[in-house]
Amino acid sequence: MLPPDLKTIIIMGVSGSGKSVVGSLLAARLEGVFEDGDDFHPAANKAKMSAGTPLNDEDRWPWYATLRQRIEDMRHLTPVYVQACSALKPVYRDKLRAHDHPETLRFVLLDGTKELIATRLAGRKGHFMPPTLLDSQLATLDPTPDIIRVSIDQTPEEIVNEILKKLEHS
Repeated sequence: MLPPDLKTIIIMGVSGSGKSVVGSLLAARLEGVFEDGDDFHPAANKAKMSAGTPLNDEDRWPWYATLRQRIEDMRHLTPVYVQACSALKPVYRDKLRAHDHPETLRFVLLDGTKELIATRLAGRKGHFMPPTLLDSQLATLDPTPDIIRVSIDQTPEEIVNEILKKLEHS
């Protein structure tokens, strides 16, 4: 059973870590709603990343404002909202968390080796994020003690089970 005040779960990590697959499975298990933060990127951000150029913070701030607004909007529409978002830096997580109490919004990092993630990215077709940006994402990733870390070296269903267990005991 989830903590009673938990309203939002952010599934975070680098591109190729499985945020969309795990997030959608988690939301289904919790009878909540899942949305992928990538769907809220403006076209200019997607074009920049498609060209192999990492986003800078000026590119990200409006996107994070949109994602935060979506978190607030979904609070009235579903018992639990699961959002996939890279959220690599603490300042990005602060933008998503805003004024929420730690029991209301939790971050779950899908954690894996560079080799495993690179293999997944190489097999992915039609995504705007090229595998060449993996190194910049890994260099940006700055986990903090408040996030729940889950290894991606298991099946999506096992990952979801581990997330639920860790959320119940956090």
